[in-house]
Amino acid sequence: MRLLLIEDDLVQVNNLKPALSKAGFVVETALDGVDGSFKVREEEFDIIVLDLGLPLKSGLDILKEMREEKNRTPALVLTARDTWQERVDGLKSGADDYLGKPYHVEELLARLEALIRRKFGQSSSEIEYAGIRLNQDSQSAVDTSGEQHELTAIEFKLLRYLMLNPGKIMSKTQLSEHVYEEELIRDSNVIEVYINRLRQSFGKEFIETLRGQGYRLKG
Repeated sequence: MRLLLIEDDLVQVNNLKPALSKAGFVVETALDGVDGSFKVREEEFDIIVLDLGLPLKSGLDILKEMREEKNRTPALVLTARDTWQERVDGLKSGADDYLGKPYHVEELLARLEALIRRKFGQSSSEIEYAGIRLNQDSQSAVDTSGEQHELTAIEFKLLRYLMLNPGKIMSKTQLSEHVYEEELIRDSNVIEVYINRLRQSFGKEFIETLRGQGYRLKG
């Protein structure tokens, strides 16, 4: 699950990024509005955390441009100026949720999970497909026989992304972008290793290989 964090406060970034990663997000960062705007236009993300008070370009301007360009990526807005007018401006510009600073990381994570569930039409933190149940809170999954499997961080991110996009063909590049952090080397060939691990846990037929295209979950 790719998340773009646009925040100019480096202390906030360094405090928040580990918590986001632990929750299963692949985090990319931008420290000013210009860089953030560029990444929004040029890359694909599942969700965006956006500070309004950015240098070089305001968060509101980024938000307005996103919606004008029909970019519907869910956006959670952060601001130190927690006034009713700020909230109204953010929501009118296309924000999906709003959180004033200072905030508790646990609340931010809960709001992000709610936005993700809304985006993918999920009613709870558990995702089910083809008899496999993935619990996003515990980062574990139960197979068709009822056996529970504890997942590594990469296995969890990979399985969650596939289960949120059932039937869709996902290339190795797409999958690696949703598994590895920006500072890590994204070796798409390693994806095959983790795909095989998931097959060992949930069945060889669970994930289909389409030569030259990628992988998809079979129904």
